[in-house]
Amino acid sequence: MTFSEAQIMAWLSPVLWPFLRVLALFSVAPVFSARQLPLRAKIGLAFLVALCAQGVLTDQPVISVNGREALGAVAQQVAVGLAIGFALRLVFTAVELAGEIIGLQMGLNFASFFDPVAHAQISAVTRFFDNLVLLLFIVGNGHLLVLMAVVDSFDRFPVDGNFLQALGQMRLHTLGSAIFSSALWIALPMIALLLFVNLTLGIISRVAPQMNIYAVGFPVTLTVGLLGITATLPMLESPVLALMQQAVELFVTQQR
Repeated sequence: MTFSEAQIMAWLSPVLWPFLRVLALFSVAPVFSARQLPLRAKIGLAFLVALCAQGVLTDQPVISVNGREALGAVAQQVAVGLAIGFALRLVFTAVELAGEIIGLQMGLNFASFFDPVAHAQISAVTRFFDNLVLLLFIVGNGHLLVLMAVVDSFDRFPVDGNFLQALGQMRLHTLGSAIFSSALWIALPMIALLLFVNLTLGIISRVAPQMNIYAVGFPVTLTVGLLGITATLPMLESPVLALMQQAVELFVTQQR
């Protein structure tokens, strides 16, 4: 029994290129890129996703690994996979930015430590919001949304498409303004609340100059800030899910 190279490529090509795209996604996407997840598990899961997606990815082009277009196909799969993971990573960045703003208003930004995952100094409030949005990502089926986005991306960015044209169609720059606007929208209730507290403390310091406002202001600001975070946590779901949906829509077709 013998097999020709064309037959082997016809069997291998529909799985190989989705496998590369999913593997590139798993290297940067939230949850999937965690260091606690072994590399062999990531590779096996990427292959399983690519294999299961064959029921949806019909009529995929056959590209030989020995052909001239193979290098461009590899570059495109890696670029699209990294772009999807990076877009979803920006959702976490927006929440972390909101945590930095809230921590600055509360006076807790000095309580920072080195995060080995982010390789940077982050505050305690930022770390709290980061863990919270991670749990929200899992509970809200964000991991399934990631897999849906990478499978649907083959309709908008086919395997044999133009690499430079695919980079232009991603429009990742549109998420730049969404990061700051979403972060400000998340932190706005806390900013208004702490601004009111600071104005109240300023009035008290003018009415009673003998009071040590620095000794009283920090515990009051910290207590009000913690109570405000507890009260505004239920409102975190809507902007996070909206920003996540906006990131996913960059890679799926409008007709779906």
